[in-house]
Amino acid sequence: MLTSKQRAKLRGIANSLDTILQVGKGGISDTLIKQVEDALLAREIIKMRVLENAPVLAKEAASELANATHADVVQVIGTRFVLYKRNVKDPVIEI
Repeated sequence: MLTSKQRAKLRGIANSLDTILQVGKGGISDTLIKQVEDALLAREIIKMRVLENAPVLAKEAASELANATHADVVQVIGTRFVLYKRNVKDPVIEI
């Protein structure tokens, strides 16, 4: 669980990030969950987008992916959201 100060710092970091993954018409599949896990392991923080034709809203997608990958939802704005999961072996971000 993140504190408000940690969340604020992560929001600042996420501001300059590019969107690397998208939730499309297929919704949240096992393949997408695996891609999110791999991206979180490599980067610790990722920005994602929910397309208009997706069967879920951004808040639902963020919550579902966070639960599936044991990550934290940093923020949800419009169709974009940010996930964070600390890499225990090789941390990239110090919060």
